[in-house]
Amino acid sequence: MSVPLPKPLIGFSGRRGRAESVGAPRGFHDAPLDIYMSEYTTSVIRSGGLPVNLPMDADASELVGYLDAVVLSGGEDVDPRRYGEAPGPHTGWIDPQRDAFEIALIEAGIARGIPVLGICRGQQLINVALGGSLVQHLVIGEGESHASYAYPRAQRVHPVALEAGSTAATLYGETVMVNSYHHQAVGRLAPGLRVTGRAPDGVIEAIEHESAPVIGVQWHPEVFGGDPLFDWLVQTAQNSQLTRQKAAA
Repeated sequence: MSVPLPKPLIGFSGRRGRAESVGAPRGFHDAPLDIYMSEYTTSVIRSGGLPVNLPMDADASELVGYLDAVVLSGGEDVDPRRYGEAPGPHTGWIDPQRDAFEIALIEAGIARGIPVLGICRGQQLINVALGGSLVQHLVIGEGESHASYAYPRAQRVHPVALEAGSTAATLYGETVMVNSYHHQAVGRLAPGLRVTGRAPDGVIEAIEHESAPVIGVQWHPEVFGGDPLFDWLVQTAQNSQLTRQKAAA
C-alpha cells in the first residue's frame, strides 16, 4: 500500500532590505529584513502546493534537499561581472549575496531533479547561472517598452509568441498576453537552454531547459491569480515526489 504524498514543498527566494522601509523604530532602522512578496506564495497555495520562504543566509544545497521545487522571484539587476561584463550606466542595485545564493539554488535544484521556475530576474539568473549573458538595458520607448512601469501590475500589455511543443505552449497556447516590468533581458543563451517565447520586438520572454524541468519567464504570472504556470510547478513537483518515493521503495 502506497503512502499518500504530502503537499509538495515549494521554496521561494526573496530579497534583503532594511527595517526602516517598514516603519521600524529609529533604533532598528538598520536591522536586516528578508522580504517576500506574498502573491508568489498565494499562487502556489492556490495550485495545491505548500510554500516556504528561503533565507539567503542558509546553505542553499541543504535547503534544496528538503524541497520539491524552487521559485526564483523578481528583483534587482544581476551582477554583470557574473557574465563577463562591467556594470553599465543603467545598472541598478546589485546584491552579490543574493546572486550567489540563488545560483546555488538553481544548481542544487537541477542536480536534485526538481522543477525550477524563474520569474523576471529569476529567468535572467537561470541563464547567467548556466553560462549565458544578459542585455543590460532595454531602452524605454523603443519596441514594446519593456521597462515601462506605467500600467497596473496585472495589465497584459503585449503578446508573447510561444514555441510549438514547448511546455509554455502546452500551458498557454500559441500566444499569451503578459505584463512587462523589466529593463534587462536574456542575451546570449546558455548551453542546455532553448528559447520558447519572444515578444514582437524579438526580446526573449520565455526559456526552458532541454533536459531538466526548468522554466523561466520574463513576465510576472503571480499577479494574475490562478496562472497555469503554478499548476505546472506543483504538478511537476508532485511527480518528482512520486519518482523519489518509488526509488526509495
